[in-house]
Amino acid sequence: MSTKAIVVEKIPVVTPAPVLPTRRRVAKWYFGGLASAGAACCTHPLDLIKVHLQTQQTGKLSLVGMTVKIVKHQGVLALYNGLSASLLRQLSYSTIRFGIYEVSKQAAAPGGEAIPFIMRIGMAAGAGACGGFFGTPADLINVRMQNDIKLPLEERRNYKNAIDGLVKVYQTEGLKRLFGGATMATSRAVLMTVGQLSFYDQIKIMLLTTPYFNDNLVTHFTSSLLAGAIATTMTQPLDVLKTRAMNAKPGEFKSLMHLIAYTAKLGPLGFFKGYVPAFVRLGPQTILTFVFFEQLRLSFGIDK
Repeated sequence: MSTKAIVVEKIPVVTPAPVLPTRRRVAKWYFGGLASAGAACCTHPLDLIKVHLQTQQTGKLSLVGMTVKIVKHQGVLALYNGLSASLLRQLSYSTIRFGIYEVSKQAAAPGGEAIPFIMRIGMAAGAGACGGFFGTPADLINVRMQNDIKLPLEERRNYKNAIDGLVKVYQTEGLKRLFGGATMATSRAVLMTVGQLSFYDQIKIMLLTTPYFNDNLVTHFTSSLLAGAIATTMTQPLDVLKTRAMNAKPGEFKSLMHLIAYTAKLGPLGFFKGYVPAFVRLGPQTILTFVFFEQLRLSFGIDK
């Protein structure tokens, strides 16, 4: 009688890997300023052309026509006039508004809880007001340096750089002039920050609730493009008035109403002068700012 050995195979027991808690990464307060400065380096020529279109009282040069005129008479490098002022503006204005907004969000929702949209708007408005006011001096120098090549040689200010411009305005026109146009700059900054930051967050949240989007470059691009369009539409009238006020000679406009009446002579569309180049500039500016911002957050942010 034969006996067959029964071989029992041992089935390896696979121990499931422990489930780690999901961590979120938040931005540091200064990431917004760095991201905005990086975007400004790419979009500065469009900003310069926008200023030129907004400050022409006569003539109907288009975006392309103004670009050709500048390059033909001043050279390609003229498109980067005032770059130092543009960078100074972003490192002051945008650092403040992004910093306050991000810190406020993290304080309101330390655990990543949902923040009501109306609260986001309030935080963005407060952040924009602070950034707009304290960024006014750099904004003033930025507008003047960009517009300088339009003036006759004897009327040009010829600032060497942004710091030189700040010093000369303080010495010749006084501290008060450095904050000329602060009311409109602050109002515009409030609308800009609401249009960009709060709407970007809201649009991004809405996209992420669908099965078609993840927290990646496509979502960041789509959200920032829509936010840029909203911000441009909200801020264009104030942007035109702010640019004219900052570029004006001392005493040229007696009051805000005088400036509004002067601009109104061009008709309702006068308040949207330069809208196309404003969107062409602000669209890429907003997209690049948030793409750079999100990359800084994901790569160097703080884990919560």
